[in-house]
Amino acid sequence: MKIEIISGSPRVNSVTRRVALYLKNSIKQNTAHEVNVIELKDWQLPPVQTVYVSVEKTPDQFKPLAERIFNADAFILVTPEYNGSYSPALKNLLDHFPKQHHKPFGIVTASTGALGGVRAAQQLLLLVPALFGIASPYLLIVPAIDKKFSADGDLLEESFSSNLRNFITEFLWLSERLVKEKEVTKEFIKK
Repeated sequence: MKIEIISGSPRVNSVTRRVALYLKNSIKQNTAHEVNVIELKDWQLPPVQTVYVSVEKTPDQFKPLAERIFNADAFILVTPEYNGSYSPALKNLLDHFPKQHHKPFGIVTASTGALGGVRAAQQLLLLVPALFGIASPYLLIVPAIDKKFSADGDLLEESFSSNLRNFITEFLWLSERLVKEKEVTKEFIKK
């Protein structure tokens, strides 16, 4: 299964990137899944004018990004909270691509504050079904992220490990089943 973690802050020194790196490393070390991080800071997408409906119909400079989006089986959205919602850069990226029919989404929000971006998580719970995706009901809300993870994505606060384990376990449970069922449905449709 191909999992793309979208690190939803365009900032060079994003603290939310820390949890994205942790998730990537943890899933890679403990599963056979292919896991990568899409860093929004690396993609200067213009405001959405057209939807990139295929890799071939994507502007050349964004084709590598389009390949990753179209080939992903599952996504984890990692975002800071911007004025009570997810980052505008994350929304802009998602709006550039077609609906993600039946693809699983993990929702992760983080902040240096005490609430960990919980309002952004609530907004993402509305966005994912609008993308025709399926959100894992286990959210990962990360308050005081600067104290929980190092800049390299290492866990600093061991007491947070059960939250991480629950999120990853439930996200993978959902994703593995949805990907399998999607293949069964494709075979049924071919008949």
